[in-house]
Amino acid sequence: MGRNRYYQGPPSDHFDGTRFFNPGRPIADSRLGDVLKWKFGTRPATWPKSVPVVQTVPEPRVAGLSITAVGHASLLIQAAGVNLLTDPVWSERASPFTFAGPKRVTAPGIAFEALPRIDAVLLSHNHYDHLDMATLRRLHARDQPLMVMPLGNDRIVQKGVPGARTVAGDWGDRIALPRGAATTLVPANHWSARGTGDRRMALWAGHWIETPVGSVYFAGDSGWCGGGIFRDMAARHGAPDVALLPIGAYAPRWFMAPQHADPDEAVAMFEALGARHALGIHWGTFQLTDEAREEPVTRLAAALAKRGIAPEQFIAATPGITYAFLASGRETSATIGR
Repeated sequence: MGRNRYYQGPPSDHFDGTRFFNPGRPIADSRLGDVLKWKFGTRPATWPKSVPVVQTVPEPRVAGLSITAVGHASLLIQAAGVNLLTDPVWSERASPFTFAGPKRVTAPGIAFEALPRIDAVLLSHNHYDHLDMATLRRLHARDQPLMVMPLGNDRIVQKGVPGARTVAGDWGDRIALPRGAATTLVPANHWSARGTGDRRMALWAGHWIETPVGSVYFAGDSGWCGGGIFRDMAARHGAPDVALLPIGAYAPRWFMAPQHADPDEAVAMFEALGARHALGIHWGTFQLTDEAREEPVTRLAAALAKRGIAPEQFIAATPGITYAFLASGRETSATIGR
């Protein structure tokens, strides 16, 4: 069966002793033939080379709950004085190379130098558009944040960022964060790889974040796949105040459905979770798939209208915009600003 280069542990319902998998689902990582069929069978939409972004300067600390979009799956979550970053990517390309691979269309919504001190980094998996070693090295050199990630990813990060403070967990593990916050690693319908010989050797996950002022679910990457994992999360953890849900990188569907939700499925996730608010992420920064850049936004609006959901409940997050959430009992309202 071979040896896992990142993680050694007992088999489980989602680990066969060498590779991780999604229970009851087909393997999501693709065969070469499928990749060739996609790349030679369709023409991707043409994206603009760049889209202007007005960068913001966040407050050093926030007493309530606010989330600032950086771009793609990178978000600054500020809650009850704690500063968290999800899947931080400040590099120009989502790639192992500086000269090739998907290039940024939008600048980061926060200049790196304008970031407040970061207490913890939450990583979902090891694909290059989510785990960017250059950015992690910069964060470690400046702030030495705690870095929390699924099993096996700690070996990758420790090799690339010597001295990094890492904590790795399995699905269901709850990990304490600074200032009274915590994150629970939760399942995602996805896969992992940094190269050609390490597919599914590191686990992938979402983060269920608890803070004194509200809860946030960060999906990372996930397909809908019938929605079972989302209904189970809601049953286990309750309804999140805010869900950060992927709405882009979904075309063509025959190829992407097991690993990336489309906007209609993201709305189904929102409903299954019972989330009070949602921000659409994972769109408009790197062209990874075939759909037009703005298509996720228009399709999200159509899906919300079809289900009778107010558009302010599920907003496509824009880099440089801060979304502030004010909780009152079980009701949460949102305001938008820079």
